[in-house]
Amino acid sequence: AASQLPPDVVSQGISVTKSVTSPLGIFVLYSPKGTYDPLFLANYAYVNINDPMTRVPGIGQVQIFGASQYAIRLWVNPDTLAKLDITVNEIASALQAQNTVNPAGQLGGDPVPAGQEFTYTVLAQGRLASRADFENVVVRARRDGALVRVKDVARVELGAQSYIRRGRLNGQPAALIAVYQLPGSNAIDAMKGATKLMNEIKARFPADLDYVTSLDTTLAVSAGIREIVKTLVEALILVVIVVFVFLQGFRTTLIPLLAVPVALVGAFMVFPLLGFSINTLSLFGLVLAIGLVVDDAIVVVEAVEHNIEAGLSPRDAAFKAMEQVSGPVVAIALILAAVFVPTAFIPGITGRMYQQFAVTIAVSVLISAFNALTLSPALSALLLRPKREMRGPLGVFFRGFNRAFARATDGYVGACGHLIRKWAFSMVLLLVVAVFAGLFGSRLAGGFVPDEDQGYFFVNAQLPLAASLDRTAAVNDKLDAIFKTTPGIKYYTGVAGFSLLSLVTTTYNSFYFITLDDWDARDKKGLTADVIIQRLNQRLAGVAEAQVFAFSPPAIPGIGTSGGVTFMLEDRAGKDPAFLAENTETFLAAARKRPEFARLFTTLLPSAPQFFAEVDRDKVLKQGITLASVYQALQAFLGGAFVNYFNQYGRVWQVYVQAEGEFRTKAENVGQFYVRNAAGHPVPLSTLVTMRQVNG
Repeated sequence: AASQLPPDVVSQGISVTKSVTSPLGIFVLYSPKGTYDPLFLANYAYVNINDPMTRVPGIGQVQIFGASQYAIRLWVNPDTLAKLDITVNEIASALQAQNTVNPAGQLGGDPVPAGQEFTYTVLAQGRLASRADFENVVVRARRDGALVRVKDVARVELGAQSYIRRGRLNGQPAALIAVYQLPGSNAIDAMKGATKLMNEIKARFPADLDYVTSLDTTLAVSAGIREIVKTLVEALILVVIVVFVFLQGFRTTLIPLLAVPVALVGAFMVFPLLGFSINTLSLFGLVLAIGLVVDDAIVVVEAVEHNIEAGLSPRDAAFKAMEQVSGPVVAIALILAAVFVPTAFIPGITGRMYQQFAVTIAVSVLISAFNALTLSPALSALLLRPKREMRGPLGVFFRGFNRAFARATDGYVGACGHLIRKWAFSMVLLLVVAVFAGLFGSRLAGGFVPDEDQGYFFVNAQLPLAASLDRTAAVNDKLDAIFKTTPGIKYYTGVAGFSLLSLVTTTYNSFYFITLDDWDARDKKGLTADVIIQRLNQRLAGVAEAQVFAFSPPAIPGIGTSGGVTFMLEDRAGKDPAFLAENTETFLAAARKRPEFARLFTTLLPSAPQFFAEVDRDKVLKQGITLASVYQALQAFLGGAFVNYFNQYGRVWQVYVQAEGEFRTKAENVGQFYVRNAAGHPVPLSTLVTMRQVNG
């Protein structure tokens, strides 16, 4: 099939990566004493960190924010070109002709006459490698023998491929290395691997170069897992206490407790078979399962103990107990499994989320039932003995507890009997409870996943459309001052010229990753993420130059780029952007009437001020000028024309030709750019192109 990609895309190539939408973590390179500029910092990351980081297991993409990759920049002066009667296309042609890879061959390579003793590789000058090489490229040889070189018409420097983004850390120029998780991988392992790599590379850093981890989204996950493990231990302790208080014997308490590790370890053994991992949802399931897995063993122990009190030997008591309770134990396990297993078959993301939670509980309960039918009766026959009255402080406590529990039981039974006799009153009471439960339940906030303090949040700034990058940087200076004086903020990592919401690069956008202090330090001051965001938004509202707001990250890392709900509006009629913008505003107006939405915004900006270069094709063709040369000249002067490549630092970089900055500030500058007609005379582009201001 024929390629449908534009030639520029074919020449520069495309890359396809598979990753989640929001960063897993951000490493920031900076120079504490200011020895290195942002261009060096970014390209140190490109050369030394980018490729090794992409090979870390679990990392799907690496994106470097800040300065762009190195490029040889030829900044031409249109006035000088006009005086020397040279066009920008001539410069590009000279570079393409003299900056090439030139294989030469071999001396003595086969087939050769017999007796050849050596074979030599012949090397020839290849791609240009330094600024001086590019400065000495010959653009034109005059009839008098004089040579016009690139340095005569352009300023050559090792610059950047583009200048549209600037990175900063706490107000200091920096290079941001954002790592994105590979879908399906373990986030904690991936971040640990990335951090280990950074520490290994840090050992080779030059003097006055350092890095910090300004964002680590796995910290919240790790903290959550630690809290769940803590809850798991607390639940186990509570189960021990409750079982011991009610069974009132060390031997009788030991048997149900042994069911806990058996069931939990058994659940872990099933995880690899089902493709599960140890995460917050599966651990939550284990916390809940702790209270369930001891039930079956308690039933067996109590039945055996009852038979022993009736005069049977422990072995006979165990056999008789299993005849009595095997059916109920199996029934209980199947009922609990029937409650949780259907949750795993819920379609969509909801079922995917709670699948591990439900299956973990169901598997644990089934294993506990198997344990109650096998291990528990065997242990009962070996360990249980006729119960003796316990003496000492524990005996006093148990006797008091039994009396209190007996009174509570008698009261409960009496109340139940009264309600059974007064069935009409019971039905009315049940109805009242149901009504109040419905009323109070309807007043509770609902949502798919609750927003939690993840230890970081985002700030987006948007200036008026078409605002320059310098204006955006000035706004960032104000934002840095606000962040610096906001309690609870540890790092504020910004990218001028980029928006994570729309994932586009524009000069009038800026984005910040705000990392907060540790949870323990903030909890003492009541500085939760929501509190900091609320206070910060009040201060950000005072920034008149831009629309700035702070917002939470997605509740589940990797699902979306922000918290809340995202809608995608699609124009299936294929009309112009104005039609889509009109319907978007209609949708937003209707959505703002809903009380559930606190803030609504869209990344669609159809009315940005632009200039349309209208080429008079008839006039161009009448003068024997190709349309391609006109568009190439426009691109070269205004946007920078890619020419070819050069080699340095063991890598391949790009070469660009572009007009100096003072010749690209207003539309009238087009009159200073020239192309050559069929007669060889220079023609100003202003006679061929009309610059018309539009919105789009």
